[in-house]
Formats: sequence, C-alpha cells, structure tokens
Amino acid sequence: MNGKAPDQARDNIPRAPDAFAGGHVARTDFVVFGTTAAITVAFVMWGVLSTGSLARMSNAALSWLVTNVGWGFVLAASGFVVFALWLAFSRYGAIPLGGDDEEPEFRTVSWIAMMFSAGMGIGLMFFGVAEPLAHFVEPPPGTVPPLSDQAIETAMATSLFHWTLHPWSIYAVVGMSIAYSTFRRGRRQLISAVFTPLIGRRRAEGPVGRLIDILALFATLFGSAASLGLGTLQIQSGMQSAGWIGGVGNAVLVLIIVVLTICFIFSAVSGIARGIQWLSNINMVLAALLAVFVFVAGPTVFVLDLLPMSIGDYLRDFGEMASRSGATGGAAMNDWLSSWTIFYWAWWISWTPFVGMFIARISRGRTIRQFVSGVILVPSAVSVVWFAVLGGSAIHIQDTGIDVFRSGGEEAQTFAVLETLPLSAITTVLVMVLVAIFFVSGADAASVVMGTLSQRGSIEPMRWMVVFWGAATGAVAAIMLIVGGEDALSGIQNLTFLASAPFAVVMVLLCVALTKDLRDDPMMRRGEKGAQVLEQAVIAGTRRHGGDFQLEVGPAERREDV
Repeated sequence: MNGKAPDQARDNIPRAPDAFAGGHVARTDFVVFGTTAAITVAFVMWGVLSTGSLARMSNAALSWLVTNVGWGFVLAASGFVVFALWLAFSRYGAIPLGGDDEEPEFRTVSWIAMMFSAGMGIGLMFFGVAEPLAHFVEPPPGTVPPLSDQAIETAMATSLFHWTLHPWSIYAVVGMSIAYSTFRRGRRQLISAVFTPLIGRRRAEGPVGRLIDILALFATLFGSAASLGLGTLQIQSGMQSAGWIGGVGNAVLVLIIVVLTICFIFSAVSGIARGIQWLSNINMVLAALLAVFVFVAGPTVFVLDLLPMSIGDYLRDFGEMASRSGATGGAAMNDWLSSWTIFYWAWWISWTPFVGMFIARISRGRTIRQFVSGVILVPSAVSVVWFAVLGGSAIHIQDTGIDVFRSGGEEAQTFAVLETLPLSAITTVLVMVLVAIFFVSGADAASVVMGTLSQRGSIEPMRWMVVFWGAATGAVAAIMLIVGGEDALSGIQNLTFLASAPFAVVMVLLCVALTKDLRDDPMMRRGEKGAQVLEQAVIAGTRRHGGDFQLEVGPAERREDV
C-alpha cells in the first residue's frame, strides 16, 4: 500500500545562522544595557555613601520575602526538578539542540568540566566542609539532636539536597530552553527569545522582552558577585591560615576582589576555547587531586561507609526536606531557611541566566535527553562524592574532639580540616588556587554572558562591554561584603535573594514557553504525521485485502488537472 511521506523540505529544522554562533558585529541594546548599568551604578553609590541604610533595607526586605514568598521558591525549585526529568524521559528527549544531523561541538569530558566549573565550583570549595559540619553541630530546627548519629545522617542528606538534583535541574531548565531556542529554532541567544512561542516575536523583541533581559542581567550580576564574595572570604582565610597576613579588614577584601576581577576579565576577553576551557580542565584535575588526598590521608573507611548511607538518607528524607517551611518551624525555621535552603535556591536562580546561557553555548548538537543526563546526573554524582569526602572528614574530625566548627567562619573551616592532615602548607595553597581559578573560570563566563544580554544576543560581545560588567561584578561584590559587616556572608545572602526573586517568576513562565515550543517541534510533527499516515494505510489495507497485505514506499502519483 503506498502513502505520501511528510513534506521533509518544509518540516526540516534549519541550523541556527552563523550570527548566533559568533562572527557578526555586536550591536549594543542601550535600553537593556543603559537601564541595568544606571541602576547598578546607583546601587554601588548607595552602598558606598550610605552602607547602613542599604543594610537595613536589605534585612527588612529579606524578612518580608522569606515570610511571604519563601514558599514560592520551595515549590518552584522542586517543580524544576520534575520538569527537567519529565522532558528527559518523555518523547521530547530525542529532540536535538540543533539541526537533525549536527554533532556535539565539544568532547564530553571538556563539556562536563566547563559546565561543572562554571556551575558551582566556587560553592563546593566554600561549603564542601562548612555545610555538612554546620548541620551536624546545629541541625535544622526540630529535627534531630546535635552531634548525634542521627545528626550525621541529617547533615549529609541536607547537604546533598542543596547541591545535587535541585540546583542542576534549575540550570538545566534555562540552559535547555536557550539551546533549543537558539540552535534549533535559529533565534537570538537571549532569555527573551525563548518566550517567542508564548508572547509572540514582536513582544519578545519589544519592551516585554527587554524587561526579561534586564531581570536576567541583574540576576547574573548579583549571582556572580555573590560567588566573588565567597571566594574572597575563603582566600582571605587561607592567607591567614598560611601566615601570609595577620589582621584583616575591608582593605584586604577589596584588594583580593580587585586582583580576582582583573584575572577573570583577562580570561573573559581571551575567548571560551583559550580561556574558560583551559582553566576548567586544570581545575577539575586539581580538585580531583585534593579530594583523593583528603580521602587517603583522612578517615577513609568512614568516608566509604558514608557514601551509600548519604544517598539512602537523601532519598528517604527527600519529601520532608522539599517541604520544609515556616508553617511548622515558625521563626526559627524561617531563619534557617533564609540562611540555607532559600538562599541556595535564590543563588542558583540568580546564576541561571549566565550558567544556562553558557551551558547552552557549549551543548549544541546534543539531544535533550543527553543534555539533562549530563547536566543533572553527572555533576550530582560528583557532588555526592565531594561532600562525602570533604564534609565526612570534617564531621569525623569534629566527632573525635577537635572543634573545627568553631575555628572561624565558614570560610576558615576547610583550612582547619586540612591542618589536621599531613602537608597542610601545600594543601592550603592548593585550596586558594582552586578557589581563585574556579571563580575566574566562572566569572569570565558570566562577564561574556552579561555582554551577550547587553548586545542583542551576540556570543562574542565587544571587549569594552565585557570589561564593564567584570568591573561592575567586582564593585557589587565589595558592597555585598561591606553591607554584611562582621558577618559578611549575611550581606551576600540577603542581596542575592532580593535580586533573584523577580527572575524566579521568569523561570516558571519559561517552562511554559519551552513546552509550547517542543509540542510544535518538526520532529514531533513528523512523528504525528507518520503515525497518522501509517494508521490510515493499515485501515485502508485491511478494508481492501483483509489481513493479508503489505506496506511499500514509492513515489507519489502525479495528478494533472484536466
């Protein structure tokens, strides 16, 4: 039985033009750039001229948002996990992020290294020891007794909850949306372009789209500045531990920020292949060496026992951790959530424009299923091992009577653990180098992405634009640290949360836009058309020949109008 095939020429998706892969002249969108730059400069001046009023405002706004909007972050973060995994296992998982015949641009090893380094490398260095240790000594309110066996289980489960499926699903949603929109549909590499199927091209390129890109710029700026602040605190603590500096103050912090800012701006203008990829590969090797050293020199058997237990506890307590809110714990739970879970969700969301655009840029040619598997499962597995080695070692040392937890702030605890192991002078320097390179390899990507958002989706924005946003990141990071006062981390947490709240709404709507786009994908239309044609052919064959017939493919008969 013959049947017409779908119109391949009409349904084939075109490859994204070269303009979206680099090679065109960048044009600045002065509405997006000018508005964001002006507000950023005003914010920096506010922090310089009236630090106290900025601190009071951020504390008051944070308190209101956590009480009234915190539930939204909790629901949205878990919703992104479900959405990303659903796409991977659904029929949409076979859709490529590019043309039907495209091959991946980067080797898998380099792809994972760049993605991981840009995604959360600096955070793992800062919280790898600090978070499990904090939950062991001071568990979430109303859960388990401190310093108990149950506290070990809760500490590891809570740490994995914050660092595995949730953050990488948040990244995957935005990265997948941008990669599909750019490389499959041929649109500009902008957050606003993803909304084309939802609001139409005219609105996506008009005031509504520009507002979306401005919110993405703010989220990226504050998320990158938060990472710079964390890296600065940890490098300062490492310099103290190594005996390189004595007393500390704002001058030392600002000097570290200036040096790091110069380094990542230089890396950013060198390009992805020569800068980010090179640094990412080096850092993955150094991080692996550090983890292996701590594993061998530290409590090896305890860490091995901790690995399967942590995974089991994470899966067992997943529902409880995902539903924690002030409804059951009151003010104490709200304070804990604002310092941990909600801060993390805000931090990850603030990073999504830049991490999403960056991993979209390096993921061309992979299918949605490959993308989700690589972006969520591989980094999550690495995080499990990392927290078991670093966090497990810290818990074991604390449990034996050495008070690592009160050795200083979160930034100092990693060095306190290393001091209990051999070769501490070498490993202390290694950690500082890792923190610096992790930040540089992430922040240079962020500077390029902010330039992309400012220059109508250009993947190769002008150098002056990259330099401007790099300098702005350093300035905002300095203000964050100064606003926090003695507890510099609180200033980072407060301002990150405030900057990311509007973009969380954008992300929810983005999921709707992507779903609508995928339903109309040419591959889905061809599949539906093929199933329809086959069903019609079988029905016709059964009517004409009973159960004894075969289907054949041949040229369509031409009909001439009489």
